[in-house]
Amino acid sequence: MRRILSGIPSLFLALRGNVHFNRISPYIKPDHRPLHFLSRYPIVRRPAVSASFTSSIHNHGECRSGSDHEFGSDDELTGNIATDPGSSRDFDAIVDILRTPGAQEKCRKLEQCGLNVTPGLVANVLSWIRNDWEAAFTFFLWAGKQPGYEHSQRHYHSMIAILGKFRKFDTAWALIDDMRAASLVTPHTVLIMIRRYAAVHDVAKAINAFYGLRRFKLEIGIDEFQGLLSALCRYKNVKDAEDLLFCNKTSYPLNTKSFNIILNGWCNVIGSLREGKRIWWEMEKRGIRHDVYSYASIMSCHSKIGNLNAVMRFYEKMKALGHKPDRKVYNAVVHALAKGKLVKEARSLVKTMEEEGCIPDTVTYNSLIMPLCKSRLLDEAKQVFEEMLERGVMPTVRTYHGFFRVLRTAEEVFELLQRMHTTGCNPNHDTYIMLIRKFCRWRQLENVFKAWEEMSKNGLDPDRSSYIVLIHGLFLNGRLDMAHKYYVEMKEKDLLPEAKVDAMIQEWLASKSDANGNVIASTVSKSSSSKVLEKERLKSKNNYRDVEFRRRPEMRSVTRERGFSFWDD
Repeated sequence: MRRILSGIPSLFLALRGNVHFNRISPYIKPDHRPLHFLSRYPIVRRPAVSASFTSSIHNHGECRSGSDHEFGSDDELTGNIATDPGSSRDFDAIVDILRTPGAQEKCRKLEQCGLNVTPGLVANVLSWIRNDWEAAFTFFLWAGKQPGYEHSQRHYHSMIAILGKFRKFDTAWALIDDMRAASLVTPHTVLIMIRRYAAVHDVAKAINAFYGLRRFKLEIGIDEFQGLLSALCRYKNVKDAEDLLFCNKTSYPLNTKSFNIILNGWCNVIGSLREGKRIWWEMEKRGIRHDVYSYASIMSCHSKIGNLNAVMRFYEKMKALGHKPDRKVYNAVVHALAKGKLVKEARSLVKTMEEEGCIPDTVTYNSLIMPLCKSRLLDEAKQVFEEMLERGVMPTVRTYHGFFRVLRTAEEVFELLQRMHTTGCNPNHDTYIMLIRKFCRWRQLENVFKAWEEMSKNGLDPDRSSYIVLIHGLFLNGRLDMAHKYYVEMKEKDLLPEAKVDAMIQEWLASKSDANGNVIASTVSKSSSSKVLEKERLKSKNNYRDVEFRRRPEMRSVTRERGFSFWDD
C-alpha cells in the first residue's frame, strides 16, 4: 500500500493553467388490495450478463436523474456472483474474511487462506464489497500479489471507481499510474475519475482530469469533451457544463450532440422546463438542428410535469419534419398519457410502437405502471404488469418500486420483497431506503431493523444514503441513542454524513451534555439544600423538645428539708 501511495501524481498543479473555464460551481456544497397478481405468470430468472463499462460519451441521451444517490449508479462496480460451486465456496470464504474487524486481522487471514485467485472471483468480490473501500482495497492488494494472477483493466476500473466513490482520489490516481506502467490506461479510465469528481461537485478537478488525458499520451477530441459534459450533467453540474461548452466553442465546435447533452441535463436531470426551453431556443438561434434526441428530451420534461398538450404538439411537429420517433419519444408520450389517466390511449400507442417496428421494452411498461400506481389506479397497473409478463418483458427494480409505494401493510411489503428475489430481480439500495423511510413513517421500528438486516444479508452493505435515511427516521421517532449509534458507525466507515444530519446529532449531543451538567448541578444543589434542611429540622426538633420539656408535668416527688427542695431518687 505504501508503494502505491508513494506514486501520487502531481497532475492538478501541472495542469492548472490549461483549464479554459470562467466560473466554478457553487455547489460544494386508493384502494387497499393485496398484490397477488404478481405471481400469476412464471418468471424465468434472467441469465447473468457480464458487467459493462458503458460510457456516457456514446449515450448522450442517457443522463441519470432522480433516484441516483450522491455518487450515482455503480456502472463500474457491478458484477455477477459466480455460479460455479468451487468459485462460490471461495467467494464465501473471502467475504467472511473481509467481514473480520481490523485491517491487520483481514490481512493475516487472507495470507493464510490459501485460496486460488481467479479473474471471476476478483470481479465478484469487488462488486460485493464495493461499499467498504478499505476492505475492497485490502483484498485488491492481496489478490495482485498472488502467483499466476494479474489484475485486468476491468478490475482496475472497479477498484478505481470504489476509491473515487469514497473520495480516495490520490490512491485512485496511484492505481492509474500502475495501469500506465502496464499499458492499460484508456480514455474510459480517466472518464471514471471525471465522473467521480463530478459526483462530489468538484468541477475544477474534473476538468483537470480531462486535460490529464495528455499526460497518458491519449488524444483529446470532441468525443472525450462530450464525455466530460455528460459526466458533469449526470451529477447535476449542468450550469458548469453549459459554461464549459460555450467557453470552448472554438476548440470544440458546437453541434447537435453537445447541445443535446446540456438539454437533457436541464430537462431530465435538473427537471427545469424553463432552462430546457432556453437551450431549445438557443439551438434554433444558433442554427443547430434538433434531432430525435432533442425532441425526446424536451418531450420527457413536459411529460414529467403532466403537460400532455405540449407533448402531443412536439410529437406531431416531429413527425411533420420527417423525424421518425424512436423508443424514447414513444416512452415520453406513453408516460404523459398514463399520467393524464388516458390508459386506453397509452396502451394503444404501445401497439402503434410495435406496428412501427419499435418493440416496447421495460422502460415503456414502467412509463405506464409508475404513473398509474401514483394515481392509485391499481387495476390498470395490474393489467399492464400482466401484459408485460405475457410478452416476456422482465420487470425491473423500478417496476416493483411503483407497487411498493402504494402498499399499506408490512406483510404486503415483505411478501413483494420475497417475490422480487424469486424472480431474479434483486432489490437494490433504493428499494431498502424506500422501505426504511416507509416503516419510519409508519412508526414500525421493528420492521425498520428487519429491512436493515435483510439488506446486509442480501449482500448490500449500507451506503451513505442508507445511513442518512435510517438516522433521520430513528431521530424523528425519538430513538436518539440508536440514531447516534448508527451515526458513529457511519463515521467509522469513512462515509461522510449529511450536513443536516451532522448538525442534528451534534446539537443533540450538546443538549445531552448540558442536561447532564444540569442534573449534576441539581444533585449537588439538592444535596446541599437537604443538609441545610436537615440541620434546620434537627434544630427545630431540639427546640420542640425543650418546649415540650417545660410543658411536661413533674413526675418526681420533691422533698423539702430545712428550707431547701430536693428531687427524690
